This record gives sequence, C-alpha cells and structure tokens, in this order.
Amino acid sequence: MCSPVGPKSKLANGRTVMNLGSFNFYNFNTNESLKEQAIQTLRTYGVGPCGPRGFYGSQDVHMKTEDDVSAFLGTAACIIYSQAFSTISSVIPAFSKRGDIIVADKAVSFAIRKGIQISRSKVHWYEHNDMEDLERVLAKVTKDQARKPLTRRFIITEGLFESYGDMADLPKIIELRLKYKFRLILDETWSFGVLGRTGRGITEHQNVDAAEVDMIVGSLAGPLVAGGGFCAGSEEIVHHQRISAAAYTFSAALPALLSTTASATIKILQNSPETVSQLREVTSAMRAQLDPRSDWVYCTNSPENPIHILVIKPEVVAAKRLTPTDQQFLLQDVVDECLANGVLITRLKALEDNFEPKQVLFPALKVCVTTGLTKKETEKAGTIIRHAITKVMSKRK
Repeated sequence: MCSPVGPKSKLANGRTVMNLGSFNFYNFNTNESLKEQAIQTLRTYGVGPCGPRGFYGSQDVHMKTEDDVSAFLGTAACIIYSQAFSTISSVIPAFSKRGDIIVADKAVSFAIRKGIQISRSKVHWYEHNDMEDLERVLAKVTKDQARKPLTRRFIITEGLFESYGDMADLPKIIELRLKYKFRLILDETWSFGVLGRTGRGITEHQNVDAAEVDMIVGSLAGPLVAGGGFCAGSEEIVHHQRISAAAYTFSAALPALLSTTASATIKILQNSPETVSQLREVTSAMRAQLDPRSDWVYCTNSPENPIHILVIKPEVVAAKRLTPTDQQFLLQDVVDECLANGVLITRLKALEDNFEPKQVLFPALKVCVTTGLTKKETEKAGTIIRHAITKVMSKRK
C-alpha cells in the first residue's frame, strides 16, 4: 500500500481497493480528533519513555489508561503492557510455575501456547469449546491431586478464538472453575472492544460479572487503534505483575501517544453505544452475503465477530479430494481474484510452534469488516468475494 490504512486504500500500482484485511473495525484510523490528540501527546511527551515502567518509564497517561480500562471493565485494577502479543505470554508464567497445573482449550492462540510453554507447568488440554470434556479434565485433575501437595491450578481460554472465530461459553466455564476451585485466565485479545453492547467484551456480552474472572487479558491494538495490551483483575493480581511479569519489568513502556489513544477510543465506545451497533450491522450484512449463499465455504466464526473466517465445506473437500496444500493454493487464487475486482482480503495464517499437541487449523480466508464502509458497500464486497470463490472453485475439477 502507498496510502494510510483505511476502509479504502491505495495500492502501489495506483488502484484503490476496499480494505477488508485490517482490524480497523470502527474506522478510528481516519478519526481526525484522535489524530490531533495523538499529535499533541507526541509534542508534549515525545516518542517514548525509553525505559521500563518500574524504572523511569511510568508516565501519568499510563496510569490514566489503566484506570480507564479497569473502570470500563468493572475490575478493581489494571496493568498495561507495551506489546499486545507479549501480554498473555508474560501473564501466564508470572502466575503459573513448574509444578502448577494448567487446563487449556486445544484451540488457544500461539501467544497463549507460548506463555504456557514458558511457564513449564503441567498442562492438560480439553477439546475445543467442549464443556463436557472440560469438566471431565477438571474432575480427573482434582481426583489425581487429592493426596498430593496443594498447587496453583488455572483454566485458560479465549473469549473469541483467534483461529476459529467462535466464542467461549463463559458462564459455564465460571460454573466449573468455582465447582473445582480453579483460577481463570481469560484472553480477550479479539473480543475486547467488539463484544457486548458497549464493547466491554465477552463478560458484557454474556452477562457475567468481570470480578468473577481472575485475570482478563486483552489488546489495546486492533479495534482501539492504539498499541500494547492489558491485564485486569484484583489489586493483588495487578501488583504481583509489576514485579514478576517479564514483559512489564524488562520492556520499555508504551509510548504516551498510544496510551492516550487507547483512553480516547474507550471513551468513544463507552459514550456512543451506537458505534458498536453499526459494527454489528455491517458484520451481519457481510455474513449474509457469504455463509448462507455460498455452495463452497462456510463461516466458523460467531455471528457477532467482525472477523469472518471462511473454510471450504467438508463435502467439497471430499468431492474434489483436496489436500490442505490444494486448499491453500485455491484460497490464494480467491484472494488474487478479489484483489483484481477491488476487494482486499487475506488468508488465515498461523505460526508454527513445537509445542504438543499440535494445533489443527483448517485452511481459511479471513475477511474483516469496517464501519468505514456503508452497508451497501459491504454487501457489494461480500458479493465480489462470493463470486470469486465460485469462479475459482468451479474451475477445480
């Protein structure tokens, strides 16, 4: 691209396309008020503090953002990190050590898997979003540990799953964690700012008190167009991280302009619920063009998720005898066909790790909607994507 990231972006070849490949869901990237505030912050505070928060990196804007996030979520306290990815991968080993126990969903993201790996804890996996299997694992762990020394025990899941796009059953998970006496680490990287009436996340969406979750981890990038991540919980949970979380104690603090941007976008979501309603409307419009109308693909994501993950239907894979590699090539052809028709999308891509069990991901397309496009433009883009899929898949004998 040779233009700023927005709903319509100019490519290096001079063409302007509808950009459905970024996480600019609310089109905050083009908000002039946010830009001006960021410029003023830059002039006042400079580019960055160039030091960790615990030394000389803390600034008043950091503490304000922490207060804003905790007030928004309804938790006692919050801590912010300078990188979204390293937040969850640092929070987990800050609490769970060698000899402790983690029960995790098999579909959790690469960042979570890295955090689990770093912790060196004993890990038990349950089938993706299978609450019966989760209870089976929790019951077995509880029984096995009955006559052993007491250890810390954690359930780890995502609100919206990065690789599948579907939603966790939070009320049931909380019921089970209380029954079997586990702590809960909830990663809301993809659900914070998206789910709920005002974007508070899955706790608001599923009517759960945020205080019932021990640790809510999320991102200030993506929908909030800022940067960094956060962990919200009790005062004790937050204080512990300030002296034991590697990404907090050893990383330079978040640039002030990103901190003020996060506070400003949270304020917009809080004061203007129609912002989230508009996103929900264009999300529904895109889904209506893709999932029920296509003979070739289906959406694995929840209806409320603005990131549409499109997987080739199992019957199509079987009929055409498509290997995973075949599917990846076909989906790339779809991406190229969409681009030729003025719509920019991408494929779902995952990082490889050496952690067992290996995560099984289906080849898929990823389509991100934005309120920067009207409902009519969104429907047009959805039609172009659907026709591109049909054109490419029909050619495959």
